[in-house]
Amino acid sequence: MSAVSGNRGRGIELRYDPQSEAGQQLRKWLDLKWDAIEKVGLVAKGSFRQLARELGYAEDGGSQLKTIRDSIERLWAVSMIIERGSKREGFRILSSYASDENAGKLFVAINPRLAEAVMGERPYTRIDMNEVRALHTGPARLIHQRLCGWIDPGKKGRVELDTICGYVWPDQGTAEAVKKRRQIARRALDELAALGWKLDEYVRCKWEIGRPQLSMPRCLPDGITFPKPRRNAPQVPA
Repeated sequence: MSAVSGNRGRGIELRYDPQSEAGQQLRKWLDLKWDAIEKVGLVAKGSFRQLARELGYAEDGGSQLKTIRDSIERLWAVSMIIERGSKREGFRILSSYASDENAGKLFVAINPRLAEAVMGERPYTRIDMNEVRALHTGPARLIHQRLCGWIDPGKKGRVELDTICGYVWPDQGTAEAVKKRRQIARRALDELAALGWKLDEYVRCKWEIGRPQLSMPRCLPDGITFPKPRRNAPQVPA
């Protein structure tokens, strides 16, 4: 949804005092609390088919559109609270206001924290969706997402294999399960290597991983300007 809002999409600012009935309903459904009440949100105005293309679906038939709709509704059910010092913010991840499955259109409100990233006001982790689409397995996608969170484009980081396994399976496992997980994690790393990631097992079960450099335009066609990528400190392996 963030990509649809910012990258050649239809992002509309949702201010704290919307005049339209639709805007007021969207703010209400975001369920904003405390310091988030007066912050600006964002409305993504687009289509299910546009979102399907962004997600990498080869087809945009009824089953794919239903999957997207169900996913949006599950995200709508998630609330979060962020506390920093004396300040607290609370909101849903997003709120779906209207959709027309026959026409394939939808309006979705994005919470203020995500809106700040889309509008270039907050550092964020950029994940190359072309890489995501090229990955074949769920574990590879989860590992890719987590590595992108702390390895900047063009940079390297070191991590243990068991830490990588924890990205996919956070619970403790039996000795046999751990062995199987390590095998799956290694195959997932092979998928990353096929995308141009540099992997060096410098000690058994300890990896140095290099992320490819991204080419990121400073200003996209719709006028949304992205911030410079943040500098992440590599995580200490757990």
